[in-house]
This record gives sequence, C-alpha cells and structure tokens, in this order.
Amino acid sequence: MPARVKKGDEVMVVAGKDKGKTGKVLEVRPKDERVVVEGLNIVKRHTKPRPPNDPGGVIEKPAPIHISNVMPLDPDDKKPCRVRIQVIDGKRVRVSARSGKKLD
Repeated sequence: MPARVKKGDEVMVVAGKDKGKTGKVLEVRPKDERVVVEGLNIVKRHTKPRPPNDPGGVIEKPAPIHISNVMPLDPDDKKPCRVRIQVIDGKRVRVSARSGKKLD
C-alpha cells in the first residue's frame, strides 16, 4: 500500500493538542503508523551530561504523532486534502483529491 504521507510533505494536524497547526514531516515510521512533524508535539526530555560536549539538562524535541491525525496540504490552496493514487505513465502517483494536482 503506498504511503499517504511521505518525508518532506507539508501536513496539518487534524486532531490532538496541536490541532490546526502545520509543519514539515521529518520522519515516517510505517511500522508504528506514526510521523514526526517539525515543531509539533513538542516534549521535554531530561538528559544526563555526556562529556565532553553534551552539557545535559532539559531539551525539547518533537515526538511522533499517529498518521491518522495528520493530512497533507493541497498544493493549490494549502488546505488539508485526501490523497488518491493514480497511474500516470505507468507509475503510481499521489494526487490531491481536492484539486487533482500531484503531491510528489
């Protein structure tokens, strides 16, 4: 089954604490059905100092979000859209169901 969301896509969160925010996909974890989105779902981690160059302390980093809670943005109007798969020139291509434009 082709991926609905890929690394580098602009997505909008449609459910959860960051609902309505947008960001770029940094990582896709297909086994866990989760994605990491830049600047969203920020969590704090307390880390120990690891010499010589890591001082330790509290760091903030993005945590994974379930893939069902994000939708890709349409290339035309930057609104969330569903994704269809079309065969163009013998290749399977992701297409916006909203405008019909290619997402790849």
